[in-house]
Amino acid sequence: MTISVGEKLPASNFKVMTADGAKPITGDEIFAGKKVVLFGVPGAFTPTCSNNHLPGYLENHDAILARGVDTIAVVSVNDVHVMGAWAHFTGGGG
Repeated sequence: MTISVGEKLPASNFKVMTADGAKPITGDEIFAGKKVVLFGVPGAFTPTCSNNHLPGYLENHDAILARGVDTIAVVSVNDVHVMGAWAHFTGGGG
């Protein structure tokens, strides 16, 4: 599925890791009124995702935000606990 620039993401539900643990959140809560770079990876901690997919976003984080992007987000098939651990391990935030 391709989402074009300016197009609204279909209704969706996610879980994010917070200091208090996993929290359910809607796509609208994450994305509404924001300019977001959203990318997907096949799996956290896989060699391809950790070595090829993610590093460019981490290395260019400040430059991406400087272009008016509010949030950079990644989705995967992994559960919120694995994604939280991967964010911590890679320094990618939460």
